[in-house]
Amino acid sequence: MREKNVTTVGQIYKNNYSADKPAILFKGEVITYAQLDDRVMAFANLLKSKGVASGDKVILNTVNSPEFVYIYLGTVRNAAIIVPINPMLTLEEMKYIASDSKAKFLVMHEGIMMKQGLTPDVLSEALGITVIPIGESLIAEASSASRDDYDMVADGGEVSTFLYTSGTTGQPKAAMLTHDNLVTNAWQCVVNLEAREDDVLMCVLPMFHVFAFTTCILLPLIDGETIDIVESFTPKTVISELIEKQVSLFLGVPAMYMILVEAGKKDIKFPKLRTAVCGGSALPVEIYNQVRETIGLPIIEGYGLTEASPACFFNPPSGTQKPGSIGKAMTGIDYRIGDENDEDMPPGEVGELLLKGPNIMLGYYGREAETAETLRNGWLHTGDLAKKDEDGYVYIVDRKKDMIIVSGLNVYPREVEEALYKHPKIKDAAVIGVQDGLRGEKVMAYIVPKEGEEVHSKEILRWLKERLAAYKIPRHIEFKEDLPRNSTGKIMKRMLREE
Repeated sequence: MREKNVTTVGQIYKNNYSADKPAILFKGEVITYAQLDDRVMAFANLLKSKGVASGDKVILNTVNSPEFVYIYLGTVRNAAIIVPINPMLTLEEMKYIASDSKAKFLVMHEGIMMKQGLTPDVLSEALGITVIPIGESLIAEASSASRDDYDMVADGGEVSTFLYTSGTTGQPKAAMLTHDNLVTNAWQCVVNLEAREDDVLMCVLPMFHVFAFTTCILLPLIDGETIDIVESFTPKTVISELIEKQVSLFLGVPAMYMILVEAGKKDIKFPKLRTAVCGGSALPVEIYNQVRETIGLPIIEGYGLTEASPACFFNPPSGTQKPGSIGKAMTGIDYRIGDENDEDMPPGEVGELLLKGPNIMLGYYGREAETAETLRNGWLHTGDLAKKDEDGYVYIVDRKKDMIIVSGLNVYPREVEEALYKHPKIKDAAVIGVQDGLRGEKVMAYIVPKEGEEVHSKEILRWLKERLAAYKIPRHIEFKEDLPRNSTGKIMKRMLREE
């Protein structure tokens, strides 16, 4: 078996180094591992010359591109801490992160600046930090920068990355991930996804998100594989890349697979695709079945969260796969299903999913009380309600904070959503709880009909009454053209509650 022999994120690609092998494919360009090493060191030296030093926080705001990889790895080679952010963030949101992280630098794509009507001077003054624009000028500077090879990180336990949680509840907070956290989790993914050195892995997920960075960048680089970078998700582009680049490993979120199902109803085959992984949020069983039956993708579901670097569970690609399950815990990760006192729950009983392992974050930056609460008793409290079966497969029931209590009875939104997705006229659905003076809470459903379909509340209620107990039936149904989602396709239920 291949072995992991690197300890820092900045040298991740030196694990199984093959100089002439393609490391990155992007818009017709082929970047070998030797060229990747050359460019990472060029950007590391360039950033060092601009003042980036050990312990500095560097915000990175750019689109999917090879430069994202060079700047990320170059920054952490300087023992600085990278803070990747969503390119869609507004100036006010960037102000919050700059202040909260105490960042000294912002490295930002010129195209994103132009789209928001910003300039480096305006950003520098508003954020109080040094702004380094990513564009032709910076790339030219890097091409002539020194290639001195160094890694200023002395210990794999040092923090390499601040990753801000999505902020679905309250203000976003920075999870502190170490070099060891990310390198270990990348290798866990290699082993548990049964990756191969000859794999071509597509990265169309947004690189700033931990799901993409660990599974679509670190995983292939630590194993000497090839990354096919796609700037953004469009069905036509993704389908053509899957075929033309002979992609063997694809990772996506439920929203992507839903769109691919619609686009792929023609007789399209992906002969090289061995495994398609779904994460980011719960995958409805009906969508799982459609992906396998309609477009023939060998899809498996997994689970992770930012605080765990992020991957924790996968259905085994060559073993038993259970629809609706997140599979089994990855190598080196311990888990428990705990009650309100963290006591173990028996198989079939619902409790909070607790995790322990070398991939778990140090804590939240500047938030000691929240860190202590989340990591109490030495276990990461995920906030996800789950149950396990007799075979050790785990099922996410719902978010702890999303559970609805109707007249003292627990209603799990995902159960209602699964029933809705089975309706032939429903494309998308979300269920929330709203206050009710009589019952405490009542169930409310938001529904997006399939294109060209007309569906009425009475029809939906009849459908649900055949499948769910009366207290689980929505008291109100609202039809919408689409549902609000974040950058990884997760439905933003907080926004629905605010309505």
